Amino acid sequence: MSAKIDDILTAARRHCDEVIRPGVDGWNATRKWPRAASDKAAALGLLGLYAPAEWGGQGLSLGDGIRVYEELGKGDGAYAFALSMHNICTFAVCGFGSEALKRDWARDLTSGRKLANFSLTEPQSGSDASTMYSKARINGDGTWTISGAKAWVSLAGEADIYLTVVKTSDAPGHKDMAMIAIPKGTKGLSFGPLYDTPSYSFLPMGEMYLDNVVVPEANIILPVGKGLQGSLMAIDIARVSIAAGCCGLMQSALDTALGYTKNRKMFGGTALDLDGIQWMLGEVATDLEASRLLYRAAANALGTPEGPLMAAHAKRFVPDAAIKAANTCTQAMGGMGLLTAYGLDRLSRLAQMLRIVDGTTEISRVVIGRALKKRAAELPDVPVPKGFGQA
Repeated sequence: MSAKIDDILTAARRHCDEVIRPGVDGWNATRKWPRAASDKAAALGLLGLYAPAEWGGQGLSLGDGIRVYEELGKGDGAYAFALSMHNICTFAVCGFGSEALKRDWARDLTSGRKLANFSLTEPQSGSDASTMYSKARINGDGTWTISGAKAWVSLAGEADIYLTVVKTSDAPGHKDMAMIAIPKGTKGLSFGPLYDTPSYSFLPMGEMYLDNVVVPEANIILPVGKGLQGSLMAIDIARVSIAAGCCGLMQSALDTALGYTKNRKMFGGTALDLDGIQWMLGEVATDLEASRLLYRAAANALGTPEGPLMAAHAKRFVPDAAIKAANTCTQAMGGMGLLTAYGLDRLSRLAQMLRIVDGTTEISRVVIGRALKKRAAELPDVPVPKGFGQA
């Protein structure tokens, strides 16, 4: 491991211990994004992980940078998720944006002075990203006029720029899709009421409306025909980032249960002396180790032909393991595990949220199933045994 990633991971751990853990309950109580906290994360270099040094970033690989979300996820999975989406958008601006867009936005994003988010999902289409109704009309002067709506926009109204996927014609399919950056405050851009979400009410989520929004040609991130392809890459990065955050969540749940059961007096010893409790928590520990290996392998595969499938494996397995971990740790603590003070109820609901966002578990199964069918087509047939099924 390079000294740089070691330093960044140390900074992420410190941010978790000093900012996230002490603050998250208050953030949820106020139902407001903790901009002061994300500013502190930015000062540690956590908001420009993949961006090149020339634009103020850390220049980390995806395989290294994604490990940060495991550390942040020990404090709160929704906070880790929001920062992961900002980093993906910053990576896109610095890697694919025009020179004008980079000059205007790159350093503000890597420094955390401005926040970014990605908008793909629509109210009526959900996981079916190719069915899209947000349309962009390309004007004679090169500007784009966009109308439509997006759903489940995180940092809705809080982010300063939104990387938005749109269609550019009425033709079915995805070959006319593009991605364009829309700054907050652009005329015609507005947001609906925030969704009422459990356990992560500080993270603003809601719908975004575009009513004849006009943006310059320089704001194009991915040109016509590349929008969906680029979006799927962004989603793969997000899926692996979510798996990393889930590992942090699992570690937090396990440490809470261990810290409690080692002192809980019962049957002449402690709860942790009981074989049943050890086996329960041991299974969580095994799932955590397997999840770490899986998300790190998936992170290193991003950008290769194996990347989408590895991301699907990570997104299918790890959030499910996180839900199981939170519930098992609650059970190991008995009635005390139900108390809000221990936070396991929050972790359980966060795990459920992370299981759904950026592609449900079922969508991951679809990706895996397609890969299995492709592999099956390449294998020799396995014949039915001679005489089988005959009278």
